[in-house]
Amino acid sequence: MGEDTNQDAITIQRNHATAVASETSPLIRKPSSDDDDGIFVPPLDLPYAGEVSRARLWSILCATWVGVFLASLDSTIIATLLGPISDSFSSFSTISWVASGYLITNSAFQPLSGRLTDIFGRRAGLIAANIAFGTGTLMCGLAKEEWVLITGRLIAGAGGGCLNAIATFVASDLVPLRRRGLYQGLGNIVFGTGAGLGGYVGGLFNDSSLGWRWAFLFQIPIIIVSAIAVALVVDIPIRNTTDGALRRVDFLGATSLVSSLILLLVGLNTGGTLLPWTHPLVLTTIPLSILILLFFIYAESRAREPIIPVGLLLLRTAWSACLTNWFFVMSIYSLLFYGPLYFQLQGHTATASGLRLLPNSIGLSVGSLSSGYIMRSTGKYYTLGVTINTIFVASIAVITSFNLHTPDFPQFATFFFVGYGYGGMLTVTLIALISSVNHEYQAVITSASYAFRATGSTIGVTVASAAFQNVLRTQLEDRIGGQGEEAREVIKRVLGSFGEVWKVKETWRGEVMEAEMAALRAVFVVALVLAGIGWVMGLFLGRHELHSTIDRRRVEEEGEERN
Repeated sequence: MGEDTNQDAITIQRNHATAVASETSPLIRKPSSDDDDGIFVPPLDLPYAGEVSRARLWSILCATWVGVFLASLDSTIIATLLGPISDSFSSFSTISWVASGYLITNSAFQPLSGRLTDIFGRRAGLIAANIAFGTGTLMCGLAKEEWVLITGRLIAGAGGGCLNAIATFVASDLVPLRRRGLYQGLGNIVFGTGAGLGGYVGGLFNDSSLGWRWAFLFQIPIIIVSAIAVALVVDIPIRNTTDGALRRVDFLGATSLVSSLILLLVGLNTGGTLLPWTHPLVLTTIPLSILILLFFIYAESRAREPIIPVGLLLLRTAWSACLTNWFFVMSIYSLLFYGPLYFQLQGHTATASGLRLLPNSIGLSVGSLSSGYIMRSTGKYYTLGVTINTIFVASIAVITSFNLHTPDFPQFATFFFVGYGYGGMLTVTLIALISSVNHEYQAVITSASYAFRATGSTIGVTVASAAFQNVLRTQLEDRIGGQGEEAREVIKRVLGSFGEVWKVKETWRGEVMEAEMAALRAVFVVALVLAGIGWVMGLFLGRHELHSTIDRRRVEEEGEERN
């Protein structure tokens, strides 16, 4: 690669791109034709955390994982509390915002945490996230008005999202790439355990004499302990400059990114559920979010220290990993949302249907952890990633063949392997991402992947819902639509509520159930198509070296000096 070409690449990326490395070449080197993107920019020379003892590493990770566990618990704890909460406030029309509000701010603020904690430090970020999460949770427990409860959930969601993201950054700061996947697998187990226990813990408190408020209040002492532990043990060096921390913050980029994500998520979460797709709120928020996103991209291209350097996303491994996450998250959320409906259609209770997704959670933990072990042993991830992704797609292909009479074992086994593939994908793509950029960019590129996951989950449910409703309507019309006014009334009720299928008279129930099954199969096919696109995106991952030490650059320089 010539000097002119190199200088053009630097200019295009505006000092925010990074070097890429092959499996056999060092991460930091002079640009050459081996670069899969032809982009090279010298490192920012940010400080490294350095190697720490195993005991200190575990103390730091456990301190951060307390927050991860509570944040994931809080994301699902509301599932069994919406009914009691709506009864307390005598309102059901807006109570869904108690659940969706948390998820919206949780998703919107995660992408900010990478750059901001690069500037202010991981410890400061974790303490601030704990304070926000604790404040919001306390407001929920003490709320006497519905608006206070919803506001509390919004604040808690922002803090909870940052707790999860920053814990990932801390692990990347302290654990070499060769072992990073293993610790990510352990972190995923912590997250999955919290999410799995949320509904149970919420129901436990609600059914006790304490009431639903204590499902929030019991977390406060633990959050305080988490914040104190972080303040005492998390000490990762940050870059100090003469500019001052506040002057380095890209406020314009941060505001536009959060605004764009919130508007998009509000539009997608309300359209077709709380409001029709033709409602002015939906027709306004989604186009406006796209316009603000375009402005964000423009602003980031000119920012000195952007929240997410958009040039990084032009790197092959970066866009491949982010898009793989995006489509796989769409696919898995389609299944997790409609899977319980399939089990209920077979005759299982709502509680039993939820428990039948447990193999998926177990598979996620096993897939994530085993992928980490394999990468630690081999030092490579590309072939593993393709294999893992293939397992995910093949498992969903099997699900598309399910019918009303499919026995239990194939269901349990298939959902286990869906979780296995998904958990492995999360771990492999994370390692691919952070190995493809210089050490100082690993937090912001991880933040970018969180933005893709956040929108992917909502888009997946939205697309699946559209497929389900459209196919169900068509199937019902074809099967019973021509049998009079009563049949049209049945169609209207079934489209409005899944539970209505059991209230249909015997002569029509079989047809209605087959129509529901056809609609569910359409969702499964949509999930398969999305997974297939994600599989193709995963083929474009670059092959990067997984270093055995934190200080990748210094090791390479020492090797060059010896040579």
